[in-house]
Amino acid sequence: MNDELQHLKNLGKTSAQWLHAVGIHSANDLRRLGSVDAYRAVRARGFRASKVLLYAIEGALLDVHWNDLPPGIKDSLNGQLDERVPRNKS
Repeated sequence: MNDELQHLKNLGKTSAQWLHAVGIHSANDLRRLGSVDAYRAVRARGFRASKVLLYAIEGALLDVHWNDLPPGIKDSLNGQLDERVPRNKS
C-alpha cells in the first residue's frame, strides 16, 4: 500500500493509521485541518497520542524533524491547543 502520509517526514505507520481513522488521508487533508485540529481529532477518537504527535504533524507540514522545531513553534502549538480546550462552566 502506498500511503501518502507515511511519506511525510515524522509520520510512520501508526501515526498514519490514526490520521486515517479520523478522516485524514492525504497531505492536503492534513494541511486543510492543520496540526492542532488533526491532533485533537486523533485524541478525541480515543488514541493515546502524546504531544510528540502534535509536533510530528507540524514538522511533517513544514518538512522538518519534529525535534528540530524551534521552541517558539512548540510553545505556539501548545498555546493553540490550550485555547481550544473546552472549559467547564460550573
